[in-house]
Amino acid sequence: MAPRAVDVPALVDSARAGTPRAIARLISLVEDDHPALREVMAALVAHAGRAWVIGLTGAPGVGKSTSTAMLIRAFRERGQRVGVLAVDPSSPFSGGALLGDRIRMQDHSHDAGVYIRSLASRGHLGGLSAATPQAIRVLDAAGFDVVLVETVGVGQSEVEIAGLADTSVVLLAPGMGDGIQAAKAGILEVGDVFVVNKADHDGAEATVHDLRHMISLADRTTPGTWRPPVVRTVALQGTGGEQVLEALDKHRAHLDETGELRRRRERRAAEEIEQLALERLRSRFDMVEGRGGLGALAARLVAGDIDPYAAVDVLLEGADCE
Repeated sequence: MAPRAVDVPALVDSARAGTPRAIARLISLVEDDHPALREVMAALVAHAGRAWVIGLTGAPGVGKSTSTAMLIRAFRERGQRVGVLAVDPSSPFSGGALLGDRIRMQDHSHDAGVYIRSLASRGHLGGLSAATPQAIRVLDAAGFDVVLVETVGVGQSEVEIAGLADTSVVLLAPGMGDGIQAAKAGILEVGDVFVVNKADHDGAEATVHDLRHMISLADRTTPGTWRPPVVRTVALQGTGGEQVLEALDKHRAHLDETGELRRRRERRAAEEIEQLALERLRSRFDMVEGRGGLGALAARLVAGDIDPYAAVDVLLEGADCE
């Protein structure tokens, strides 16, 4: 079935006016990789680049959704519009997002200054969805002051958020071994702000102490280097939100003063361009070597008829690439 025609200029104008249905439609076009997506991105890019993108990551059970709701409330008290992209695991049956955690954000569902959207990870690793960069651009261009991106909660592998957000918040909780886990898989390098949630539980002080000790061991002696703060919260009770906001504000000021904000955004743009280029290249692979494409070349390699470097040459030449 051919995709439904889209009036892109009207849809973009409506989204920029803050119409939730238009914003939802644009994000759906992103998720579906609609043929009109290129026109959509061309229309949005001039209006993007203003939102503060904050990533929230952490292992399952640390309270990411509850903490996100707490931050929404804190930003709204300032009068700022907030967009939320909550990446959820995909259903093995429908491929859609499992939306159970969105229940914790229902307090904001009728607030016109808040837009919340779940994205299905669809098997994408790193705690995000492949559609996340473009979905962020939609919310940015729609005029949201802050875009919160909550990762899927896959544990040690969700470091991808560091390359996507202006500021990355790592959430941990006592009693989950997170003080040790934070030293693994680059988690210490990911976090700009560390939040120990459920700080009213036993072991919270030990977790804070362990984190601060490990941060002190990192090489942050260069003048102007950001030293991540560790903040305690009890998100379920709404305690600690202002302290997290204060830490976020300090990091944003640091990014502006050092020029790191522009550098991060340029790296993010480079990665997005590279990813789109690779996807386009992969789409051409099936046209190489007749109908067999990459599979035919793999069979020849296994049979010993071609070496891997020659197979790459065939693949790239067949895809009209140098």
